[in-house]
Amino acid sequence: MTEVLEKYIPEAAVIPTFELIKMNNVHLKIVNERVTRHGDYRKLPDGAHQITVNSNLNKFRFFITLIHEIAHLVAFQKFGRRIKPHGREWKHTFQQLMLPFIRPEVFPSQLLPLLALHFKNPKATSDTDTRLALALKHYDAPNDKNYIFEIPLGGHFRLYNGKIFKRGKQRIKRFECLEVATGRVYLFNPNAEVEFLK
Repeated sequence: MTEVLEKYIPEAAVIPTFELIKMNNVHLKIVNERVTRHGDYRKLPDGAHQITVNSNLNKFRFFITLIHEIAHLVAFQKFGRRIKPHGREWKHTFQQLMLPFIRPEVFPSQLLPLLALHFKNPKATSDTDTRLALALKHYDAPNDKNYIFEIPLGGHFRLYNGKIFKRGKQRIKRFECLEVATGRVYLFNPNAEVEFLK
């Protein structure tokens, strides 16, 4: 298992993460990319704990996702299954699990202040923390996608599912975008990745 982890997470995090996986009896599955999520946790009918994480994530995003999902498992075991999936119990658990890893041996120095800020009050996904998401993106393999904030006002873009949108004005944090086929308006995070139609 440590050889597998070495391919996907920062080297300094491999042994302690393996111990977390062992201690919590996690069956880790590394799966093909799912556009709607980076990972998930599920308690199987036989009582086993399964965590899946997308294989295409860079090692820092993969690691954060893995600890995020382990935090679900630990929070449910500690506080019961009736807690909110991303409520205060989960947030506290996620903070406690991540704290030992927010150091220069695990993460690059430019990510450390953003991680420290993010983990004061972690969100359901690091993607909603625009500054952290953009910083993590620097470690991804190159692709031909653009962020919503890079699309010019009135510019058209396509989502992974083929739907075409026209970018509108920015509200406080999100962008209003009109689905061309239906005329419905949707709100997009500025760091959503899309295909710009020039």
